[in-house]
Amino acid sequence: MRFLFIGDIVGSRGCRFAAAKVPEIKREYGVDFVIVNGENSADGNGITPASADMLSFADVITTGNHVFRRREIYDTLNGNCNIIRPANYPEGAPGRGMYILDMGRARIAVINLMGTIFMDALDNPFAVIDSLLEETDTPNIIVDIHAEATSEKKALGQYLDGRVTAVIGTHTHVQTADEVILPKGTAYITDAGMCGAELSVLGVKSEIIINKLKNKLPARFTESENPPFLNGAVVEFDEKVGKSAYINRILIR
Repeated sequence: MRFLFIGDIVGSRGCRFAAAKVPEIKREYGVDFVIVNGENSADGNGITPASADMLSFADVITTGNHVFRRREIYDTLNGNCNIIRPANYPEGAPGRGMYILDMGRARIAVINLMGTIFMDALDNPFAVIDSLLEETDTPNIIVDIHAEATSEKKALGQYLDGRVTAVIGTHTHVQTADEVILPKGTAYITDAGMCGAELSVLGVKSEIIINKLKNKLPARFTESENPPFLNGAVVEFDEKVGKSAYINRILIR
């Protein structure tokens, strides 16, 4: 089987561009299902029911540190939906950290984790994933590690080698060129990148971020209107054993 993972989708323009490009990517690569990180899909960041609807082409939507930015998503997260938040948020947080996608001939567990280096002090992602793997009854396991530090992502990828199908990094919005099949059969990339305006600062109008960094004053982020691009990866795996055969990094302008 093959899946497409799209990195952080930024705003409504990113949602529309992804929706337009996914059908042709699925045809070209023979993709069976799609996972996207949608934590910045709402204009201004966060995720809302409306922005989630724009991602209806995705089979599973992962998130990250902005998942709770918009309160209107809380009821959706608590319902029976395909949107997950990092599993290492404390007990009582809305939503859940794992989704089981039933494809008929195979069941795929999609797990969302968040790093703790330079980010919120959540539960230890290494301990949380150990616990989740004990209760997962399918060999097909895909992990979105939403983290700032490349070292934390690298360490988690190698820690999970042979135990999960793929470890895909998100959060930095900058696609890395280190896609690899690890020695025990886990597909890995440090960051899948983003889907949004290419000439921007992580999808936001460049002048806003430049002024914020230059003057150190608060600023309201506005999505850049420059032409978008799409970053992600396609992974092929054996659904009988949960091992990956290849990972192909993609960039579409």
